[in-house]
Amino acid sequence: MSKLRFKAIQESQGRTRIHIEEKGRRSEQFGSNVFNEEKMLRHLTKDALESVRGAIVSGSKIDRKIADQVAEAIKGWAINMGATHYTHWFQPLTGSTAEKHDAFFDLLPDGRALEKFGGGQLVQQEPDASSFPHGGIRNTFEARGYTAWDPTSPAFIYGTTLCIPTIFVAYTGEALDNKAPLLRALHAVDNAATGVAKFFDRNVTKVNATLGWEQEYFLIDKSLALSRPDITLTGRTLVGHTAAKGQQLDDHYFGVIPSRVLSFMRDLEIECTKLGIPVKTRHNEVAPNQFELAPVFEEANLAVDHNLLLMDVMDKVAEIHNFKVLFHEKPFAGINGSGKHNNWSLATDTGVNLLSPGSTPMKNLQFLTFFVNTIKAVDTYEELLRSSIASESNDHRLGVNEAPPAILSIFIGKQLSNVLDELEGVSQGKLSPEEKTELKLNVVGKIPEIMLDNTDRNRTSPFAFTGNKFEMRGVGSKTNCAKPMMVLNTIVASQLMAFKEEVEVLIDKKKLKKDEAIFNVLREYIKTSKRIRFDGDGYSVEWGKEAKKRKLSNNKNTPDAIQVLTSKDSLSLFKSMGVMSEVEVRARQEVELDTYIMHVQIEGRVFNEIIYNHVIPAAIQYQGMIVSNVSGLKEIYGAGHKKLSEGQLTIIEQIAKHVEALKLKTDAMVEERKKANLIEDSNTKAYAYSEKVKPYFEDIRYHCDKLERLVDDRLWPLTKYRELLFVK
Repeated sequence: MSKLRFKAIQESQGRTRIHIEEKGRRSEQFGSNVFNEEKMLRHLTKDALESVRGAIVSGSKIDRKIADQVAEAIKGWAINMGATHYTHWFQPLTGSTAEKHDAFFDLLPDGRALEKFGGGQLVQQEPDASSFPHGGIRNTFEARGYTAWDPTSPAFIYGTTLCIPTIFVAYTGEALDNKAPLLRALHAVDNAATGVAKFFDRNVTKVNATLGWEQEYFLIDKSLALSRPDITLTGRTLVGHTAAKGQQLDDHYFGVIPSRVLSFMRDLEIECTKLGIPVKTRHNEVAPNQFELAPVFEEANLAVDHNLLLMDVMDKVAEIHNFKVLFHEKPFAGINGSGKHNNWSLATDTGVNLLSPGSTPMKNLQFLTFFVNTIKAVDTYEELLRSSIASESNDHRLGVNEAPPAILSIFIGKQLSNVLDELEGVSQGKLSPEEKTELKLNVVGKIPEIMLDNTDRNRTSPFAFTGNKFEMRGVGSKTNCAKPMMVLNTIVASQLMAFKEEVEVLIDKKKLKKDEAIFNVLREYIKTSKRIRFDGDGYSVEWGKEAKKRKLSNNKNTPDAIQVLTSKDSLSLFKSMGVMSEVEVRARQEVELDTYIMHVQIEGRVFNEIIYNHVIPAAIQYQGMIVSNVSGLKEIYGAGHKKLSEGQLTIIEQIAKHVEALKLKTDAMVEERKKANLIEDSNTKAYAYSEKVKPYFEDIRYHCDKLERLVDDRLWPLTKYRELLFVK
């Protein structure tokens, strides 16, 4: 065993366990570090409280004087809680979060000190932040960037810093972040869904998109992780032979949580509770050392913020427990990768889940309306929705017998399929009294109130209906949920607006009654969106062929997937819904292409380092030892003596073969990378990295992993899978 590996394992075995002591019920601690409704009632004046509520509910602007009052109240609360600094907490196009801390401390003209924080600091700041990716929106000589307060996501204290969730925009007003387009999409779906919901209940004044994410992740010992340059620099193992035992016994899935991991989870839940993140579920996942946690459903914008905050909290708590959290979608070969299922629905301010079947025909007609319109939206924009989960890391996971394929399809289950088939078969035009009765009693009236046990789950479906929500299963574990949620809510908003217009035309011009008009439009949608519905095995070769016949897209890599962003239909959609301008869309495509390029580029450089500085030297050293042994045998027994082992010579030859192949493949990969780096156009460059550079990775890994099996374990320089995944 190499000295580096031995030291790492020693450190992991001698780790110190630290537990964050916290007493009391979680319900009593929940949101203690958040300036939530309870804190606002306690600290804000009546006018300030109503103004903030108005901004949250209807998006009304907060007056500057009111902002000063709110800032003063938040400052007093934060300082009493031990905060010394404040920051505008935002989501640049890196996919993570960013912050710049300023102290409450300031000086008066006479030199006296005081704690200062006014409405100006609360509502808007100019952090510049010119080094964040922007896709050409900003010029180097015009680098102003502004953060603006998002009152719909409450401020919170993290450590000793007051964090204020904000959007991030350029001087010209274009969004430089993921939050601003998401907020616009949520506003669009609110307006569209409210308009349609009024067909059934005129008391509805607002509809919120809800989100419940499921975060999968790996935990490995920190010291072992640091011994691997590939994990440190890329978040995954670029090389490494699978362990003899992996997940084949299914003994880790839902098994007893290891005590050290459980200690980490307890401390994580304590910190999440204080920050108002409603984590509820925890369990072992399929792969060794893989786990999952899930929260209670929340309003989508808040849920996105909480997921981003959670990942940061996980890193910090893991540090205390000498763990390293891996969020990469495929950190280990041969075992399952990690996703982040996005469970999405729509809820009214009257307390109704619009995707939950009801107890009466009218409630089920409402359910079918939103259910069918969602299916129609995904069918129309399936390629765009696929693009929202595209990333270099997620390319490793999609369709690999553990995650949905790159082909977008919808699973709704046998019972609901039968309901839609019956509805599709109704005659066109005005319904006869018999047809009305049949629809209301036999179709709409017989949908069970609770579908959870009547609809099986299809693990291969990218977009599955699971009883009272749709589950978007292809989202990667590293992904900022804002991207897929922005696209999903935008396409559903557009579809609901089109539906409302069609229904109103039938009511006004065809003189149909409301229910008949709704049935007629839904029936046509069921027919025209049938191609997207698929209840079978998404991994099968047959489905790939069938999907092609149905003209569904199958974009297996990121460069292919994100081409649709700048299509005529996509640009028109985002513009018409007020979610993104053409400049903003093109900027995001440019950023995503550059991000893809840089990830593959970094992995290629790490490969080069590992092969030349770690693997080849270790292989040659071991080969030299065998050569010396063979030479010694020759001296003792003579070259032709039967005691001279042919097996040793075979090992020498095998090592030579793999070392030669490694050098040739690695050098060829480096040359292709150099050629790609000379390309200026991001799109062409991304394809060069995808088609010319990346294909070498598997070849290099193959020969490296073969050498791992040949070289003496004591000489192998990289911590092995059995040590990473099974050392507790």
